[in-house]
Amino acid sequence: MEGRRPRHRLAQDQTVKAPLPPQVPVLSAAAPWFGSGCALEENIQTMRVRLQKFLAAAGVASRRASERLIVEGRVTVNGLTVQQLGTTVDPDHDKVSVDGQPLRPRRKVYVALHKPPGFICTRSDPAGRDTIFDLLPLEWRHLYPVGRLDRESEGLLFLTSDGDFCLRLTHPRYSIRKTYIATVEGRLTPAHLARLTEGITDSGEKLKAQHAQLISSNNKHSMVELELTEGKYREIRRLFAALNFKVVRLQRTRIGPVRLGELKPGKWRMLTEPEINSLLKPK
Repeated sequence: MEGRRPRHRLAQDQTVKAPLPPQVPVLSAAAPWFGSGCALEENIQTMRVRLQKFLAAAGVASRRASERLIVEGRVTVNGLTVQQLGTTVDPDHDKVSVDGQPLRPRRKVYVALHKPPGFICTRSDPAGRDTIFDLLPLEWRHLYPVGRLDRESEGLLFLTSDGDFCLRLTHPRYSIRKTYIATVEGRLTPAHLARLTEGITDSGEKLKAQHAQLISSNNKHSMVELELTEGKYREIRRLFAALNFKVVRLQRTRIGPVRLGELKPGKWRMLTEPEINSLLKPK
């Protein structure tokens, strides 16, 4: 298509043998590059990312192939050739080029999906099972899930291209609460709810809910709302299994302040800017 910028995609095993751009000053490998006007402390600023990660996010090549582009001197930052793999850049201010062509990173994407049961949270599956990416546009296959829901679980799931956003929502130190509604076989009692919040040890791992509230209960089934701040492997199912209850339905209804709401199974929407900001704001 006329006017479209060519993409530099490389197979991981492909050797790059293009000539270097002429008359470009080379930055000495002996002295680290700190960007234009940046202080030495810039590496601790969350806005800076490794150059190879920036290239991969811009769709230039895979992370490994991007490293080869850097080492072979085909990448410039603010007009200077950079050959150090430890170089970091500010995506909002630094000017990065490959073979003289300026790059722009992909726009950060934040998606809320209502995951139906029966879908797995991977891009592809050797067994041919349905994945959440079958529910999304093809151009979003580079996104990664923010936490996971097991195959038979359902409900609210975020996907993003923003690694900092993913870390913020999944690392235990940030204590982002996730709300679930679990339906189990049998009658739950207040004593069972107390056990859920006191916690149990399973395979040497402490599991617990921060909050558990009974919604309904009879001799056949009970429904309970739970809040957790960690996403340990099948944590809710393991909690109930330790109390001899089988989970027959598990739905995540809320992540932080964002609710599943009226979003239908299999459908998605973009997170709004206020929602993104509320999830990222310091506690």
